[in-house]
Amino acid sequence: AFLYARRKKLNFLTLADALIPGVLLAQAIGRWGNYFNMECYGPEILSPAFQFFPVGVLIPDGTGGYAWHMATFFYESLWNLALLIFILAMTKHKKFHGEFFYFYLFFYGLGRFWIEGLRTDQLKMWVTGFPVSQALALVLMAVALILFVLGLHKSKQNNAQKL
Repeated sequence: AFLYARRKKLNFLTLADALIPGVLLAQAIGRWGNYFNMECYGPEILSPAFQFFPVGVLIPDGTGGYAWHMATFFYESLWNLALLIFILAMTKHKKFHGEFFYFYLFFYGLGRFWIEGLRTDQLKMWVTGFPVSQALALVLMAVALILFVLGLHKSKQNNAQKL
């Protein structure tokens, strides 16, 4: 998207803001692929009170049986739909180019950090043992927060100059 915007002489942040709703919808739908592939689930649910969908999903346990596990794919799908609804509701209140893009990076990162913490099949960094996806989520959140604050500050300066 960045290279496309540059090539077509478009503002990348304007393009990114326009693409984010579609990205969120695609991610919400795409997470269901994890259900069909029986991957990206959380720990086993031992309490019968919580052994039902959408809290959990039945996953083969390797012995010919099934066990209930947290449905982390579903949690992320719902998280993405909630972000999509919020962004669509905020379209009339947008203050600067890139606002939705930064919002997406921060809150997608927040949800991803939380949900990845529930998963049992994480890729871990070899030195620290910290999950790679959670580290990336923290970096995305920090960068997005900084860029959001800078964008908001620049927007306020531009509005003050217009007065």
